[in-house]
Amino acid sequence: GLPATFAYTTARLLLFVAATGRFYLAGARGLLLLVLAVGVSGIVSYIVLSRQRDAMSGALVNRFRSIRTRIDEGARAEDED
Repeated sequence: GLPATFAYTTARLLLFVAATGRFYLAGARGLLLLVLAVGVSGIVSYIVLSRQRDAMSGALVNRFRSIRTRIDEGARAEDED
C-alpha cells in the first residue's frame, strides 16, 4: 500500500527534478521548462517505472477490495439486526 505508493511517487518526483535540471542547464526557462520537464519525465517514468507502478496499483486495488469487503460486512450486519 503506502510503501509502494511512496516509492513510486518519490521516483516520479526525482525524475521530474532531474529533467527540470537538465532542461534548465540546456537553456529552457519558464513555461517551456515546465512543459518539457513534465513531458519527458512522464515518458521516462512510464517506461522506467512500470514495475513500481504495477506494484502500486496492485496495492491500491487490494486496499479498495478490503474497504469494500468491510463495508459489505457492515451492511450485512445491519440487515440482520
